Amino acid sequence: MPDSIDASDAMIDNWTKRLEENAARYQALADRMQGQTVTERSKDGTVQVTVDSRGLLKDLVIAETAAGKRMAEVSAQVMQLVQRAQARIPELLQQAMAETTGTGDQAAAEIVREAQSTFPAPPPEAEPAFPEPDRVRRFLPEDTEEPPAAPRTPPPAQQQPRRRRPADDDDDDFGGSILS
Repeated sequence: MPDSIDASDAMIDNWTKRLEENAARYQALADRMQGQTVTERSKDGTVQVTVDSRGLLKDLVIAETAAGKRMAEVSAQVMQLVQRAQARIPELLQQAMAETTGTGDQAAAEIVREAQSTFPAPPPEAEPAFPEPDRVRRFLPEDTEEPPAAPRTPPPAQQQPRRRRPADDDDDDFGGSILS
């Protein structure tokens, strides 16, 4: 009977040791992913985005040269770049796992599958369809076709007719007797 108790203790010690090792590996993976970022830049260099390992936008740089572009094009470019950057996160995660937890771990494989479903590959780049420039609504004063309307003045306030005092009223001009 003492042998079975010793064997049970050894088995529990072995499980505890493996759990602690796994916890340390997964903590190392979490630490490694914590500071990771992915940056994507447009072909013409006018837009650059950076996302963190959770897919959140951390930096957006729009060059002065983008001022000549239509804002609809720039905003579409930003969104495409964010999607491309986010789609690289599963690859980044796989690389970090290979260095920390190993690639044969079932839990690690599930984490990668979850990342792939959260950040799928972006759709193929196509020329976005934008409305014709003359149909785009402009909100800047110098872009309006009509001159600005003159400020409206409120109608004059109508005054109440004054009441006349009777001729025999000897009150001063302060609006009535203070004794009544």
